[in-house]
Parts: sequence; C-alpha cells; structure tokens
Amino acid sequence: MKPVRFVMIGGFLGAGKTTTLARLARQYMAEGKRVGLVTNDQAQDLVDTKSLRAQGFLVQEVPGACFCCKFDELVARAAGFSEEERPDVILAEPVGSCTDLVATVVQPLKDLYSGRFEVAPYSVVFKPSHGLRILRNEDSGFSPKAAYIFRKQLEEADAIAINRADELKPAELEELKSRLAEQFPGTPVLVVSAKTGIGFEAYSELLAQNGAFGRKLLDIDYDIYAEGEAELGWLNASAHLTSDLPFDIDPFLLTVIEGLRLSLANLGGEVAHLKVIGLEEGGAFGVANLVSSTTASELSLPSNMRAREADLIVNARVAIDPTELEREVQRIVQEVAASSNVNVEFRQSQSLRPGRPTPTHRYAKVSS
Repeated sequence: MKPVRFVMIGGFLGAGKTTTLARLARQYMAEGKRVGLVTNDQAQDLVDTKSLRAQGFLVQEVPGACFCCKFDELVARAAGFSEEERPDVILAEPVGSCTDLVATVVQPLKDLYSGRFEVAPYSVVFKPSHGLRILRNEDSGFSPKAAYIFRKQLEEADAIAINRADELKPAELEELKSRLAEQFPGTPVLVVSAKTGIGFEAYSELLAQNGAFGRKLLDIDYDIYAEGEAELGWLNASAHLTSDLPFDIDPFLLTVIEGLRLSLANLGGEVAHLKVIGLEEGGAFGVANLVSSTTASELSLPSNMRAREADLIVNARVAIDPTELEREVQRIVQEVAASSNVNVEFRQSQSLRPGRPTPTHRYAKVSS
C-alpha cells in the first residue's frame, strides 16, 4: 500500500499547534484526502483530543509521556485507524515541552518504517508571546532551562512558522523575522495565523515537499532539558457540572480562565498554557484558553450554548508546584460554579511534574 504521509507539527506550549492541525486537516479533507490525527500528553484527559473529536476528526491519543518516550505506541496509534478510515495523511502533535524530536521520532520513522510512513518536513510553530522575550534574552517568566527547550525546538526545525500573525504589530513581526534569521540562519521562516488562515497556502506547500528534511540532530544536554521540563506544573482535571436552570457555558469557561490568570499571577506562576473545554451531552462544546500570564484570556471555540449539564476538562501547564496548581484550579472552578448557581463534582485529577525523557530510540547519525 502507498505510504501514509506523516506530518508532525512541533512547538512550545500554547503556540497554537492544535488549531494549526485542525486547519491543516480541514484543508487536506477539502482536497479529498482522508486524515487522522494523533495527540500526545504527559497525562490523561487532554482537552485537545476532546476538542478535535468534537469537531468530527478521527483522533488517536498517546498519553503518559512524549512521543519520543512512547515511540512504539505512536507507531501503533498511527496504524490504529480502521481499514475504512485508513488515512492518507496523519497529523501528529507532540507534547509542547518536548524537543530532540528529529533524533527520537523523525529519524527512527524514516529508518525503521520507510515503507509505511512518508515523513514530511518537520516544522515548529513559533509562540510570539514568550518567544520574542526569549529571543531578546529578556525575562520570559520561565527559567533559562525552560527557555533552553524553547530554543532547541527551533534549532531542529526544518521550518519555523510564526503563528498569530493577525495579532502582531508590523514592527513586532519584522523584529521576529530578523531575530529568527540571525539566531537560526538558513531555516525558512513562514508567517501564519492558524485562526484566520493567513499564510497557510505557503505552509501546506512546504509540508508537501520531499527531500533532505528531518536531518538536524541536536547537540543537547538532557540534564538541562529534564530540569527545564520539571519546572512546569502539569494538571489535567475533569469535573461534571449540573444546574437546576440552564447556564451559559462560554462565560463560565472564560470566567474560570480569567480567575486562574489572576490567581496564578498572584502566586508568581508563569502560564505556559491553560485550556478549558465544556462539553454538552448533545455534542456541543466550547474552549477557552490562555497562552501566557501577560496575554488576554480567549474564547477560542465558542459553543453559544446553554445547558443544565456539562462536562468540564481543565488542562494547565504553569511554572508552579503542581499540588498548588491543582488546589487553585479546584478553588477557582468551585467559586465560579457557586456564583453561577452550578453544582460541580470533580471526577479525576492528575497533577505532576514531567519526568526525565528516556527516548525509545535516539539516532546519533542521520540514517536517511
């Protein structure tokens, strides 16, 4: 059978990878291609998986560690779609705090599964809110070790896609392009907006190319990498909401996100990404998110619904102790629920610091 096109999109937490994958998936489907998506997280109950499935996409999930540490499961999930659903294209989204993916995912796929997968150029979605400060060597809210991960992601990219172009001032965009060209010479830089579609024609053309891609093997210090990841508190929590009278889901989600923004800022915890999804039994859903402590809370996918009952999932990645993060998430959700005359029942909660990456494979030399 013809190999499946494997497109992996990297980038830091909150860069807009999920929105990028959803737009690319719709574009490929409009071209008559069958598309499958594979998401990835350090824990269970991933907002991205729920959101993408609610949008009608075929989604597999690799939970519990990054793609590099669960390479065999990634391959199994990528091959796990039914015969009727067998994709022409697989879009894969790795954990946003993960790097060294060329040596641990791209090269093993190209070497061990060349007949099954045709690997596209590896692009990294650039996050302006933290990225510009990191490129300037300013205080980004993260430690130098976490910023090290951000830079290594860019260093191994075949191409860098500056996202949120619709939100950037012309001077900011020009500075970003200049600094990226200076600090990562020879790497193509695209300007896109996953929200509006700006630049996606050129982006998809790049992803369709074949040739000498996926060959940038990093010189990386795994001690710094592991310590940078471990500075982030990770929380995935789910709850069930009920009310005697219908309540508005979207304002509820935004109030939770805004409450967490203020609370975590008071505690000195820099937000890498916060996502909240509300799911109604009939399939309607809404998503609110926050991508840094200094940006505005956003209703990224409105549900425009009222309901008496809904499921709530909170994913939080914040530079703070995970136990403290879990306590604040539960407190804010309960306060918002009480003010909205909504009952809340927490069902599952996982809080952790990511463990040291232990890749299944790590190629020291380019194989293909």
